[in-house]
Amino acid sequence: MVFPDSEDEEYVKNGWIKRFLTLFFIGFFIILVGIIIMIVAALLFGEGTGSIGGFILIGPIPIVFGAGPEATWLALFAIILGILCTVLFFILRRKSSKHV
Repeated sequence: MVFPDSEDEEYVKNGWIKRFLTLFFIGFFIILVGIIIMIVAALLFGEGTGSIGGFILIGPIPIVFGAGPEATWLALFAIILGILCTVLFFILRRKSSKHV
C-alpha cells in the first residue's frame, strides 16, 4: 500500500476535512449528552421554580425568549453573549481574509 506524500494537496485537504468532521460530531455528541443529563437531573432532583432564557440570531434578526422569575437576567446574558460572538466572528473573519 502506497501512501501519498504529505505535500499532496488532495490528501492534506481530505485529511483536514475528516479531522474537522470527527471533532465536530464528537463535540455535538458531548453537548447533547450534557443537555440530557441536565434535563434528567432537573426532573429528578429539582425543587422550586426554574427559569430559562435564550437568544437566537437568524441573519440580522434577533429572537430573545425567556420564562420564569429570572428570565430577564438570562435573556440579557444571552443577548450579551450573542453580541460578543458576532463581534468575534467579524474580527476573526477580517484577520483570516488578510492572510489569503
